[in-house]
Amino acid sequence: IVIAIIGILAAIAIPNFIQYRTRGQDAAAQSAAKSFYNTALAYFADTGRTTGIAPATGSPPGFVLDENIDAGTGTLGIDGNGQPVVTGSLTFKHSKSSNTFTLSKDGTF
Repeated sequence: IVIAIIGILAAIAIPNFIQYRTRGQDAAAQSAAKSFYNTALAYFADTGRTTGIAPATGSPPGFVLDENIDAGTGTLGIDGNGQPVVTGSLTFKHSKSSNTFTLSKDGTF
């Protein structure tokens, strides 16, 4: 009886644990994207730079990409009107999750 109860509890707990872990990994990817976006906009405001910067290259200063987060090849820049512009595919994905988040020019996914 004890073994059956343990089996039932495991059958319930393991899928929930996997869902929690995936949500945590996705939250880490989204957090990295938001951090990059906000740090880049602050960098543009401080320096007056407008050309695109990419998260994978360690830009902007102060932004550190977590080793578990894969960043796409896209860049974030500023257009002639002072508005953010995304070039390419500015994506963020945790290496252990199958979900990819694409950052838009307004900082949403």
